[in-house]
Amino acid sequence: MYKKPKHNAVLASFVGFLFGFDTVVISGSNLPIKELWNTSEWFHGFFIMSVALWGTLIGSAFGNIPCDRIGRKNTLFWIAVVYFISAIGTALATDPYFFSAYRFLGGIAIGASTVAAPTYISEISPYKWRGKLVGLFQLNIVVGILAAFLSNYLLVGVGGDLDWRLMMGAEAIPAILFLILVVDLPESPRWLISKRINDKKGIEIIHRLFGTNQHDTETLISQLEDEKKQAGKGTFDFKKLKKSYFLAFLIAFFNQVCGINFILIYGPEILQLSGLETAQSLLLPVFIGLANLIFTIVSLKFIDRVGRRKLMIFGSIGYLISLSLLVLSSTGTTISIIGYGGFILFIVSHAIGQGSVIWVFIAEIFPNMQRAKGQSFGSFVHWTLAALITFLGTVIIGSFELVYIFSCFLVFAILQLFFVLFLMPETTKLTLEELQIKIHTKISQPIQTPSARVFPAD
Repeated sequence: MYKKPKHNAVLASFVGFLFGFDTVVISGSNLPIKELWNTSEWFHGFFIMSVALWGTLIGSAFGNIPCDRIGRKNTLFWIAVVYFISAIGTALATDPYFFSAYRFLGGIAIGASTVAAPTYISEISPYKWRGKLVGLFQLNIVVGILAAFLSNYLLVGVGGDLDWRLMMGAEAIPAILFLILVVDLPESPRWLISKRINDKKGIEIIHRLFGTNQHDTETLISQLEDEKKQAGKGTFDFKKLKKSYFLAFLIAFFNQVCGINFILIYGPEILQLSGLETAQSLLLPVFIGLANLIFTIVSLKFIDRVGRRKLMIFGSIGYLISLSLLVLSSTGTTISIIGYGGFILFIVSHAIGQGSVIWVFIAEIFPNMQRAKGQSFGSFVHWTLAALITFLGTVIIGSFELVYIFSCFLVFAILQLFFVLFLMPETTKLTLEELQIKIHTKISQPIQTPSARVFPAD
């Protein structure tokens, strides 16, 4: 018997833990690897630090293909396999080239995760819980980030070259755990029916997940059939869905250009340059990760109550305050103690706003037939910018004073606030099908508003 939607969402969202862990675990290995292999700044920035993010471009750009062809669940399974191989490979790498190759492989898994997990969870979630349940993916990312920071701190001093190898290999343990968990998941019924893979199986899963008396399965089938007809007429092509793609581009764009990946990955290096010892520079990010976790939980408590847009407004204002503190505290390549508070406040603001909202919002604004493709587009934009920022990070720190770097992030934070205030629609308290009517009011023969909520609150 399949578990209830909440349980399935919890299991599927655990892939976010691997995402978060893999993204920042490199921060603890940054300086040891630089000293061990003595590569150039450009090589270190491109191959060691940012190659995983270049892999995310492949994973995010093409993640919709397995999602649509073999299903959301099977895609999640193979993502876990790739994470495991990447963890073992980087831990055993004998030179920077093999290390970079396995990091690239892990990046592919990260990119595909940001397509498969939000798509899957949004399609199995009741509309009143959708923000919270899709947001569990982000919560697991945050837990993974915290676990990576903590793991890095605990493994410092184990023994020379073994330190960073254990840091990188630690990810193999949660990867195996997720492989076990994902087997117990049902496939997305929306995928089974909309892609005509197995209508009977899709209806069976709906009944077993939600109960025969809690929603009108015929309404869902009718809506999906209507979507297929509309897709055949070109209703859901790129031109007709340009508003969804525009919104996905903007939220993904601002997620990165406000500085989150730069601060997470290069934070320990900046803190060490500011005078902290190696252990201390790795300990403070643990507190940053803890703040990220606490306020992500707070955000998920309210995301379905106050809405995505209000959380983004609150987070954007927090960006402005925290980045202003970092600008004021910066001198050359170092920051003062006020800047430490700026780091933490920035993470808190991100957790409340962008961190909790981005994957939920992108998963909501596309129709069922195009959801994986739209999620892939938003993820690709996100990871393209993340890769560029991480690749250039080492060079930027060596070429510009921090005051100019944080000032640039501050300008983008101001622009994000304008985006949220004047362009971002609210997506709370509507089914996925109703949202298409709200967002695409000019679509001819729109999908009819369901007479009964297909995925109700209970």
